[in-house]
Amino acid sequence: MELTIPDLSLVVLIGASGSGKSTFAARHFAPTQVLSSDYFRGLVSDDENDQSATADAFDVLHHVAGKRLAAGRVTVVDATNVQRRARAALVALAREHDVLPVAVVLDLPEDVCVARNAARPDRDFGARVVRRHVADLRKSLRHLGKEGFRKVHVLHGQSEVDSASFAYERMLNDLRHETGPFDVVGDVHGCRAELEELLGALGYVLSRDDAGRAVDAAHPEGRRAAFVGDLVDRGPDTPGVLRLVMGMVRSGHAFAVSGNHEHKLVRALRGRDVKVAHGLGESLAQLAEEPAGFREEVEAFCHGLVSHHVLDGGALVLAHAGLPERFHGRASSRVRSFALYGDTTGETDEFGLPVRYPWADDYRGEAVVLYGHTPVPDVEWVNRTLCLDTGVVFGGRLTALRYPEKEVVSVAAHRVWYEPVRPLGTAPDRGPRPLKLGDVTGNRAVGTAHHGRVAISAEHSAAALEVMSRFAVDPRWLAYLPPTMAPTATSARQDVLEHPAEAFAGFRGAGVAHVLCEEKHMGSRAVVLVCRDAATAPRRFDVEGTGAVHTRTGRAFFPTDLNEALLDRVRAAVASAGLWEELATDWLLLDAELLPWSAKADGLVREQYASVGAAACAALPRAVDALTAARERGVDVGDLLARTASRAANASAYRAAYRRYVWDTDGLDGVRLAPFQVLASQGRTYEGKPHPWHLAVAGRLRAADPDLFTATRNLVVDTTDERSLAAGAAWWEELTAAGGEGMVVKPLANLVRGRRGLVQPGVKVRGREYLRIIYGPDYTETANLDRLRERSLGGKRSLALREYALGLEGLRRVAAGEPLWRVHECVFAVLALESEPVDPRL
Repeated sequence: MELTIPDLSLVVLIGASGSGKSTFAARHFAPTQVLSSDYFRGLVSDDENDQSATADAFDVLHHVAGKRLAAGRVTVVDATNVQRRARAALVALAREHDVLPVAVVLDLPEDVCVARNAARPDRDFGARVVRRHVADLRKSLRHLGKEGFRKVHVLHGQSEVDSASFAYERMLNDLRHETGPFDVVGDVHGCRAELEELLGALGYVLSRDDAGRAVDAAHPEGRRAAFVGDLVDRGPDTPGVLRLVMGMVRSGHAFAVSGNHEHKLVRALRGRDVKVAHGLGESLAQLAEEPAGFREEVEAFCHGLVSHHVLDGGALVLAHAGLPERFHGRASSRVRSFALYGDTTGETDEFGLPVRYPWADDYRGEAVVLYGHTPVPDVEWVNRTLCLDTGVVFGGRLTALRYPEKEVVSVAAHRVWYEPVRPLGTAPDRGPRPLKLGDVTGNRAVGTAHHGRVAISAEHSAAALEVMSRFAVDPRWLAYLPPTMAPTATSARQDVLEHPAEAFAGFRGAGVAHVLCEEKHMGSRAVVLVCRDAATAPRRFDVEGTGAVHTRTGRAFFPTDLNEALLDRVRAAVASAGLWEELATDWLLLDAELLPWSAKADGLVREQYASVGAAACAALPRAVDALTAARERGVDVGDLLARTASRAANASAYRAAYRRYVWDTDGLDGVRLAPFQVLASQGRTYEGKPHPWHLAVAGRLRAADPDLFTATRNLVVDTTDERSLAAGAAWWEELTAAGGEGMVVKPLANLVRGRRGLVQPGVKVRGREYLRIIYGPDYTETANLDRLRERSLGGKRSLALREYALGLEGLRRVAAGEPLWRVHECVFAVLALESEPVDPRL
């Protein structure tokens, strides 16, 4: 006997003690799938036969079963379950998790069960208990279906038990093996002519019967249509729509889910007492003119429509009124009700219609959900969901979405076929959608395309939230935070801590033959998000304004007036360079350096660096003078004088080092911007473009506004050629000898994956004098350099790669037009990682 069970179900074994349920379960199911009451009784009391522990045992068993069902795992409950009360708790558990309960009954003769128990020394409760079990079982057999079990398998006698086998069947809503492409059509409501026109616009070829009626439609490229329900009612030709769609489904050219109107039509066709309203009367009248056989086909077709479909490996869900993620692929009356009718607040609007709960605003699922049900004037993506009902029957449009292309195709209604209760153009204004704390707090793991899942601790999430809430610009502007940058390996040379030779060798070892050396500007990392006009930001970023200029921790560089002035100049330069048209975008995201460092860090320079430099340069020369005088008097202070003179020289060098990063600015006068990478624009990211392309774009911006934009000097180095390597090292020495900070060495091709995964996007090679600012005036002393050579770089390198992967993931999401919470998830994660205990001087 082959017993079929859904591949998402709660299997309840039912049988008297001694019927062999545990042996049967062990034969047919994995040990992890079976939850035995005996095992849980032993778990809570150390004695599997301690009946006084039964209540606690079942509490734990139900809890574990609930966790498994929530995770979508088949679960088998091995207990007698002969009493209705015990079964009712399990049926309720299945409903709670929207899975199908299945009963498998082992109906063995009473004498067999008694004999088996007698042979077991741990079963000393006698034949009386077995007789009661068998009596309870026999009374239950006829009622198991009414109790809520969707499938009931009864095995009579040992021979049927021995011959039984199990086969899993796919849920009716599970079409994950269907991968598309699809053309998903919104609510048709009997508008046959518009449906035929839309299918033609989508490229389908209609087939007609002898009477000229459309009975099928096929796409020459193999695409298939999918309908989100409400094919019927209100419109002029419900039978024509059904004839066409039923033919497409029958031939495999289309899929369809039920709408609430199909559900009600079936009840009416079966003679149930339904209120004939909302266009049902039109459908019944039109179907009355059709042959009885056609009406029977319609009834069978509409009755067979499932609540929702899960397609494309789980990446696409179709449901008439939408569906939260927790219901995807599940089956229960609750799931069906939501899919057909949605969820309401219990209130009515000014038109007397129910106010629907905006489930899409809270949707956080990975799958795209396409739905209809509530007519909207225009389609709008909300958190990976899209309503395709654009009110064709009310004089609007019939709309379809090409999937996976996400291209919207629509045709206008030929006329107003049915007067709406609520005017079509009066859909409520959604207003701004605030960010939710749950999207960025707690322990999380953010999936990235290039580095797998990146774990974020709750503690670090809280730290990021603190920074964001107190110091950052409006989070809706934060499409990207730059990653930290790993330093090159510690130099083998004795006079410097960092040198290009190690950077070149590191990339050569990762299989990167050509690198680009870019000068490190003496400024602050800046992200510039500039919009083409004031209409762009509300539409794309759900915020008013024209852009933002912020630091790598999300803080604004300038007050509002200067920020706008800077954005105006960047916007004008982008327009002058022709980038709006060339990149086909109305917004642009740039990675840049803003100079001078003092433009943002003036307070830091004065309070931390200048005070130290001033004190040292005031005190140490006097100490040198005093020690020199003492030596001239014959006092043995030679060693102390040498150390103090060295410290005085170091202090002077320290002061000269930070002063190179300071110059006077007045408003934007004196401010310079050095863009070095185009991060993203509408529909595109640019990590696949080689770095010279990015610098060429920066050069065009500089040509448009040379007073604002500054160039980034660079040099290409072949890591396999000694002469090229020597030239690269010499260029670094030239930059740093002139007081420059150093350079960044990057793979010329930009994003690179090596044998061990993602390659560092760049390593910094800082000059000897710049590192004096970082490690202190006296870091060049031999003892200090020797200690610093032992610094650990592994944590910093790991941090840099994780933040880089998160940044790329956020860019991919923002360019693709994904919901902002998906972008902010990555942005907050980068900031959270900054709380990891890594030496900030590295």
